[in-house]
Amino acid sequence: MPIGFRIHPRARAVDAATVERFKGIAVANISDSMNRMAHGGPRLRPLHAGGGMCGAALTVRQRPGDNLLVHAALNRAKAGDVLVVDAGGDLTNAIMGELMLSHAQKIGVAGVVINGAVRDFGWIRANPFPVFAAGVTHRGPYKDGPGEVNATIAIDGMVIEPGDLIVGDDDGFVCVPFDQTEAVHAAADKKQRGEAQTMAAILAGTVDRSWVERALRDAGCEGI
Repeated sequence: MPIGFRIHPRARAVDAATVERFKGIAVANISDSMNRMAHGGPRLRPLHAGGGMCGAALTVRQRPGDNLLVHAALNRAKAGDVLVVDAGGDLTNAIMGELMLSHAQKIGVAGVVINGAVRDFGWIRANPFPVFAAGVTHRGPYKDGPGEVNATIAIDGMVIEPGDLIVGDDDGFVCVPFDQTEAVHAAADKKQRGEAQTMAAILAGTVDRSWVERALRDAGCEGI
């Protein structure tokens, strides 16, 4: 078997019902509900016109500057997938641009995450198709390989398995492991409802800030 040059099968993926439940849940609330331990790195920012992203991870580990296996993944993508590409974070060559992104959008891909660079930024920022990337460059990619489709990848320490849940919004993106989606959703939904109540109290002028003084006293702060 060629090491590092293979297309793997995807054994499982989060279902449509799970994806639907997470739509509308803020990435920050999901992240907080995972004890703030899951993070894709501050370099990967949303570059599109705006809007959320939610779907099952279709992963690619790609040699920096090359996108042959990204093309292979697009040929195998299912509607609702989020294409997550670890290209080593290198910004020398763009991994995807307008043509590939337009094709991904046409076949129903839910969004794209590139640990690397993209190009055709004008098209990206004018369109709602979700694109998260580490940077922009005009210089195009090579198409020689190697790389892997449906391999385990890690972006800034956040491990992503094929079929895991990927959620993105204006704050970035997060991976929810396949077997933790129920617990994370319950916690994130509870937190989001709590924040809605806090916002209502803020707008009504009745928010309780006494916890700040208690925290200061408990921490031994002087002068309060």
